[in-house]
Amino acid sequence: MDYRAIHQPCPDCGSSDALSINSNDTTFCHSCRKYTRSNDTRELLEGIVEEIVEVEKRIVHAEMDPSMLSAGQSMALVERGITKETCEAYGVTVKNGAHYYPYHNEDGELVAHKIRTKDGSGKKKFRTLGKWKDITLFGENNFNGKGRYITLCEGELDALAAYQMFDSRWPVVSIATGAASVQNDIENSFEFLMNYDKIVICFDSDKEGKKAAKKAAELLSTKARIMHLKLKDANDYLINNKQEEFLQAWYQSEDYAPEGVIAGTELWDIIKKPDAAATVDYPYKGINLLTYGIRMGELITVTGGTGMGKSSFLREITKHIFDNTEDSIGLLFMEENPKRTGKGMMSLDLSTPLHLPGAKFSESDIEFEESYKRTVGSGRYYFFDHFGSNTVEEILARIRYFVKVNKCKYIILDHISIIVSSQQHTTDERRTLDECMTKLRMLVQELNFCLFLVSHLSRPSEQKGSHEEGLNMSLRHLRGSQSIAQLSDIVLGLERDGQSDDARERDTTRVRVMKNRFSGLTGLCASLLYDRTTGRIIEKELDLQPEKDDDDCL
Repeated sequence: MDYRAIHQPCPDCGSSDALSINSNDTTFCHSCRKYTRSNDTRELLEGIVEEIVEVEKRIVHAEMDPSMLSAGQSMALVERGITKETCEAYGVTVKNGAHYYPYHNEDGELVAHKIRTKDGSGKKKFRTLGKWKDITLFGENNFNGKGRYITLCEGELDALAAYQMFDSRWPVVSIATGAASVQNDIENSFEFLMNYDKIVICFDSDKEGKKAAKKAAELLSTKARIMHLKLKDANDYLINNKQEEFLQAWYQSEDYAPEGVIAGTELWDIIKKPDAAATVDYPYKGINLLTYGIRMGELITVTGGTGMGKSSFLREITKHIFDNTEDSIGLLFMEENPKRTGKGMMSLDLSTPLHLPGAKFSESDIEFEESYKRTVGSGRYYFFDHFGSNTVEEILARIRYFVKVNKCKYIILDHISIIVSSQQHTTDERRTLDECMTKLRMLVQELNFCLFLVSHLSRPSEQKGSHEEGLNMSLRHLRGSQSIAQLSDIVLGLERDGQSDDARERDTTRVRVMKNRFSGLTGLCASLLYDRTTGRIIEKELDLQPEKDDDDCL
């Protein structure tokens, strides 16, 4: 945008000329830092209108006549190590201690200046003069837009320094206003830059500079090379007489590779590292034989028909983790309150179903209290009271809090379907489930924890029975979306004939590994018996009976 301003005494702090009165009806005092706008500015301008009009006329004239933009004279920027010859090459001048950096339009015409000054504390300040919206890259007018290499810097001083260290042999340009303008500046001069075979990006080595360099490289694609500076910027190399080191860094600049693209030659340090070892086993031998235990960074889905004991199965796994590690665990049981979840964990500790009438222990028993201290009250369990808050984003936020703040290494989420179904204005449940699974997968990878997730099944055709009657499962039975199967590392299916005439058979669950990214081993692996007296699930010898045929889900 065009910039025009005059300076007047500040009526608030009394400064003689710190008040900048701008043509857009705003004022800013560089002394007391007070900012005004619109009507406030107009009131301030009363009494000096004629003077302002006259000044505005002169400034507008300067914008219309490029010759009026010339300022000062070329001289060496001694404190920056820049020679007079380098300044002359780029048309940089100095007036009253201020640096004037010229900017040209695409026709090579001088249209603007960036003016660099310092305030009383030595802090650098910038302002512009001229038609700033018409500018190209700093120094672009000096080069014909053809050649093997061009270097793109983050600031004018760095461009001057690099050009000087190249002995004025190779073209160097700069974006106009630092990292913030990288996309706009490159887009404006894209055709010019694309005429070169390679574009070496020489931005500052700080966080913002690296971010801007990546952005520039993405815009310039396969022509981009990125310099990795040990010092802050190119001018630092010149000031510290490290020209050779700068040239070496330039020659060692690397072709930009988008994230996710890795050359095989770079994998040795990764390959030679041992694979992630299991942090803890499953509580059942048969599952371990196929999965080789539980690892950080895994998303493990547990599925089964209604009433197949998925929650009880997960409680057993949770207790096993609790007993065999020193890690904290986050519990999000979406169909029960924290009290029910907590008593469920205490039930396993006491080997008695505390939720049933006539339970062996009551709240008044010392052993009940001791069990609480050993489990729920140990400081290693964290619960989610989900009443009134169970959207996808809220669940993700709670999981992140569990992991980052409460240091939970294991998260139990039971179940994902209730989260998806609670979404307001959801017309496509499958798509919502895809998005939810993707976000959960990314969160597991980002924070490197282990997530156990419960998912429900779709109903098979009635001709072949139901999962509640022992029908064996496959991945296509997962409810709603194939993303659950695709994004899970392990999928465990629980099969049980809850309608069997045999009481023992009704309480026996077979565990099927339906997906196993770690080892690839799948199939039936364990037979688990629910003890109604103790409320515990124990492993028994796996009896491989002929399986009931499955069918596609409706």
